[in-house]
Amino acid sequence: MSASGLLPRTELRPIVSELRLSAFKRHRRASFSLGPLTLISGPSGSGKSGVLEAYAALGRLAGGARLPEVFRDPAAYIPRWARPDRQGRRGFRIGCTVDGPVGPVRLDVAVQAEPELRIVGERLTGAGEILLETALRDPGRRCVQAAWHTAGAVAVTRAPLPDDRLATSLLPLRVAGTTEGQRLALSAAEQVVIALRSVFPCDPRPERMRAPAPPRDGRLRGGCENLAAVLRRTSRECGSRHAALVAAVRAGCAGPVEGLVTEGCADGVVRALLEQGPLGSMPVERLGDGELRYIALALVLLTGPGVLAVDPAADVLPARQALTVLADGFDRCLDRRQARELVGVAARMCARGHIRLVGTVGAVGAVGDLTGALGGAPVTVVDLGRERVS
Repeated sequence: MSASGLLPRTELRPIVSELRLSAFKRHRRASFSLGPLTLISGPSGSGKSGVLEAYAALGRLAGGARLPEVFRDPAAYIPRWARPDRQGRRGFRIGCTVDGPVGPVRLDVAVQAEPELRIVGERLTGAGEILLETALRDPGRRCVQAAWHTAGAVAVTRAPLPDDRLATSLLPLRVAGTTEGQRLALSAAEQVVIALRSVFPCDPRPERMRAPAPPRDGRLRGGCENLAAVLRRTSRECGSRHAALVAAVRAGCAGPVEGLVTEGCADGVVRALLEQGPLGSMPVERLGDGELRYIALALVLLTGPGVLAVDPAADVLPARQALTVLADGFDRCLDRRQARELVGVAARMCARGHIRLVGTVGAVGAVGDLTGALGGAPVTVVDLGRERVS
């Protein structure tokens, strides 16, 4: 059964409202409330990037990725203060809360990183019920014992599931939905999967963005190295969005900006150019790192899942999904004016409800400067585990 057939008919889009890092890298018993626009601030080494890593990892697991694909260096995620138990086992714990048609649904995952990488416990709760729970019963077998809410002739149904996959993502493949309890468990699992899969980790790499790109590479990658090809596509497909991008670039780049165009090269690739009126056209590869990052991030915020290299739930209408952009170093290489303009673009787009942003920025003092000109637009600011809303 498809996700669109399980969730109630409503305009409420599933979104991640809280991220929990119970034991993950530098974080211990930490929880972070997330709004449509969330900025995570703090000095270097405070764990800002770790928050985005945990979110991205949950997203990949919800999309069906196996544990070794998500955590390629498992020991790097174990908190330094964690001590092994008598069997030499250490690990980490992450989780989230997803709001949506079912109401708030909590997902918590315990991962054993040493001596073997495996999920040793998972719990999905909602509507006052434990809807799914797994536990490692036999360390010699590569599976966990799962129990999901049934509320029929029996209270729960039990079956083994793989220990390298998120059980919540597998539930729709194992449950028929014949009882009210099963349908509730399925709807909650679908809500979590939809919210977590709709995520786009983005960290533009200026050193890669200066190269021309194949013209058919029309979905923007996380490093934005195919910027020129995507600009070629978006300028042809949506004139209003492209005009908004040009306006944003004009506000954030030095010198006159009258257009942002692409041209074909002799070897079949395309490159992007800034049209500067009397000054002519300038290839974007001549821009500084800050201007390139600014253009790339503005493009991400002003486009959407159809342009970005992200695969949200295919059987759910786009209007039922909210794409979340994870931007590590959102203000990196940007001057104060560029950062303020970009936060303004983010606030306007996030207010529409189709896109959300979780970005890391520098010191706390910079956040007030970034958000001071938004005219009261809500921005959730997370400062080293302490949250406030400005």
